[in-house]
Amino acid sequence: MPRFSATPTVAVLTLALALPTAVAWPAAAVPTPTHASVAAYVRNDPGTRTSLPSPTGPYAVGRDTLHLVDHARRDPWVPKTARELMVGMFYPALPGTGTPAPYSTVREARLFLKSYGLEDVFPARTLSATVTSGRVGARPARGRYPLVVLSPGFGVSRFTLTGLAEELASRGYVVAAVDHAYESVGTAFPSGRTLTCVACAKAESEQDMEALTAGRGKDVSFLLDRLTGPHPAWRYAGLIDRNRIGMAGHSVGGASAAAAMAGDRRIRAGVNIDGAFHAAVPADGLGGRPFMMLGTDDGTHRPGGTDTSWDQAWDRLDGWKRWLTVAGATHYSFSDIPLFLDELGLSGTQSPQALSGSRALDITRAYVKAFFDLRLKHIPQPLLAGPTPAEPEVIFNNP
Repeated sequence: MPRFSATPTVAVLTLALALPTAVAWPAAAVPTPTHASVAAYVRNDPGTRTSLPSPTGPYAVGRDTLHLVDHARRDPWVPKTARELMVGMFYPALPGTGTPAPYSTVREARLFLKSYGLEDVFPARTLSATVTSGRVGARPARGRYPLVVLSPGFGVSRFTLTGLAEELASRGYVVAAVDHAYESVGTAFPSGRTLTCVACAKAESEQDMEALTAGRGKDVSFLLDRLTGPHPAWRYAGLIDRNRIGMAGHSVGGASAAAAMAGDRRIRAGVNIDGAFHAAVPADGLGGRPFMMLGTDDGTHRPGGTDTSWDQAWDRLDGWKRWLTVAGATHYSFSDIPLFLDELGLSGTQSPQALSGSRALDITRAYVKAFFDLRLKHIPQPLLAGPTPAEPEVIFNNP
C-alpha cells in the first residue's frame, strides 16, 4: 500500500521509463541512438534550447525572489540552523518591462538532472537556460490579486512548477512558489550556498513523511505572515488580496496544501496534484473549504486505488470538492519536466495513450486555473461541472 509521495529514487524509475530506446532523428543521425548519443547530439548543436509555452492570460509575468528565515523555528533536518525558505514570486506585470528571468541556476539544474540519472542526457546549461515568459524587475500591473502558494514534490525544486506559476500570474494571480530548505536535491540560497536534500536521506517512514508535510504547512503559515502581515517582506505585497488565498502543490506539496489549510484558515482553497496525503486532512475536515484532487488514472489515485489516502481524504473533505484523474498521465506529467523531454526527443514511446508533455501542462494549467477562478474569484467554471469532449483525458470520479 504505497503511502509516500514519489521520492527521487522512485522518480528515477519514472523518468527512466520515459526515455525511449529509439527517438525521431534527423536523416543524417544514427537510426537508433543511445542516451550518450542523444546527449552528444544536444551538446553539439549550440542552437538546442528548451522553452515553456507562453502563458495564455492578458498580463505579462513579473518575477522576483525572496529569501525568508523563520528564526522562531529550527530546521527539522539540520536543527543547528533556523528554518529557511526560497520563494519565487510571480505577479501580473506590464508588458515590455524587466529582463528575462532564468529558469534555474546551472548548479541547481545539474544537481536536479544528476539525481534522476539524466546528467549525461540533458545538459544542465540547456535546462537552466530554458526560455520562460517571466521578467525580472517587471513593473506590476495595477490592482489587487488573489495569492496562490505552490509547493513542489519531495526532492524537487520549485522551478519544476514554473509553467503553472506563469499561467496563473498571466491570469491575474500573485504566485509564491516555495523551496523548503533541505527538501530538494539542489536549491540556491544567498551567499552562494546551494542546499541539497538532507531530508531525502533522513525521511524513512510514514511518520517522517507526515512530519515533513506538517512542517511544510508551518512554512506556509510563516510565508503568509511575511507576505500579508504589517511589515511585509516583499516590495510588491500591496498587490496581494489577503482575503483571497489558495494553495496547490505537486506530490508531497499537494499533501502540504491540505496540511497548511488544516492549520491556517487564511487559506481558502486547495489542490493536491498527485500526492499521497500523509494524514494531512483531519478527521473533522477542512472547515467546509473547497479542495480539488487531481491525479493519475493509472490505478494509484482512482477511487479504490493503491494509495488509500485519497479515499480517506475524500471522505473527510467537508466542502465543495472534486476528484479528477487524467488518463495517460504519469506522476511527473503535472510538472514541466516531460515537456522538456519531448522537446529534446526523449519522450516515452511505451504507450500510444501516453500524454505529451505539452498536453499534460495544458490540462494542469486549465484545471488548476479553473479551480481558483471558481473558488477565489467566484467566476463560474463549466470546465469543473463535469466531463467535456474538449478534455477527454480528464475523468470525474464520484465514489
